[in-house]
Amino acid sequence: MASTQMSLKLLIDTRVNRVLFAEAGKDFVDFLFTLLSLPVGTVIRLIANHGMVGSLGNLYGSIENLSQTYLQPNQDKEALLKPKAPISAGGVPLLISQDESQCQKLYMCPNPHRNVADDPNSVCPQCRSRMSNEIPYVARTWAEKASSDDGGYVKGVVTYMVMDDLVVRPMSTISSITMLNKFNITDVASLEEREVNVGMTEVR
Repeated sequence: MASTQMSLKLLIDTRVNRVLFAEAGKDFVDFLFTLLSLPVGTVIRLIANHGMVGSLGNLYGSIENLSQTYLQPNQDKEALLKPKAPISAGGVPLLISQDESQCQKLYMCPNPHRNVADDPNSVCPQCRSRMSNEIPYVARTWAEKASSDDGGYVKGVVTYMVMDDLVVRPMSTISSITMLNKFNITDVASLEEREVNVGMTEVR
């Protein structure tokens, strides 16, 4: 079962109570990078219950309130309000529920052509048959991905530095010193290291 918590080490300047940066592992960096692959509608839906404001929130609400009467007969509001997340996103902890990731299905032509679609009404470009044969997609669990060299996006043998503006870079002594100089830290006694766990509540 995938973990619901990710651990971060925060370096805090206690003089001004500011987080300078976080030391993060592969799991958290993979989570951040996977956010870039999510459809905008999915992102808005995930944060809409927590005071989403602005133009994108208004646009999402407009679609929600628009009557199906005004849409083309072959269009459905759900495709915009609840777009399918990429298949790979189902394996990232805290991102989407297992139900959402497992609802995605793939279909292929009944004839021996190697075309695949995510819509059973799609037509095979070679034989024009409807691609209605459902095929199973077997995804690795997050634990399997995290334990392998090729799972996720970044290598797991490295610790990463994550700034408050979401700049991510590999952690090193030089990068740490550079950050301390950037924030004019001259007294290291004012720094405090604090370990925190990030779960679904913090993510949303």
